[in-house]
Amino acid sequence: MPAHEVRIIGGLWKRSKLPVAGKPGLRPTPNRVRETLFNWLGQDLAGWRCLDAFAGSGALGFEAASRGAAEVWLLEQDAELVRSLQASRQRLGAEAVRIERSDALAWMGRAVAGPFDLVFLDPPFESRLATQALPLALRLLRPGGFVYLEGPQPPERVPDGASIWRQGRAGAVHFQLLRQADGGYTRGQDGQSAPWRPEP
Repeated sequence: MPAHEVRIIGGLWKRSKLPVAGKPGLRPTPNRVRETLFNWLGQDLAGWRCLDAFAGSGALGFEAASRGAAEVWLLEQDAELVRSLQASRQRLGAEAVRIERSDALAWMGRAVAGPFDLVFLDPPFESRLATQALPLALRLLRPGGFVYLEGPQPPERVPDGASIWRQGRAGAVHFQLLRQADGGYTRGQDGQSAPWRPEP
């Protein structure tokens, strides 16, 4: 599988390239799907805290940081991909981006509840990790926060307290934006607060 690259499509680093290693299951979110997603979310994510749980190329997480997110965590288990993410972070000067080599399910399972405005879930394409990851991701959201879910099929069931806010399909890719029950929260209100850290 040849290595290739994707481009950030909006914000501060628009048109910047991100390398994509030729690894099985690594399929970065297509440009037009990312464009649709950020049209749904709004182009400016200033003050948001985001988690890219299966970072891969980092396309979703770096896209959020490019659009002003205050803090973006990239989780990736593959050591080679982690090094690539770190190189992209350094090249872009992406100070809001935090990269951690970790199993996404274990990390989300031990993290404190409720710090994130947006969680991206784009696990290896043919895996069944999304079913396990979705309830963990929803637990990490603030009221009114979002989970972006991408894979070969839509979720069989949406957990209680969340609903599908937007959804679409591009070829074999199904994608949904789920929203946590609001509770009167306005996303990104406290973007100037101290950076959040997961529990050890």
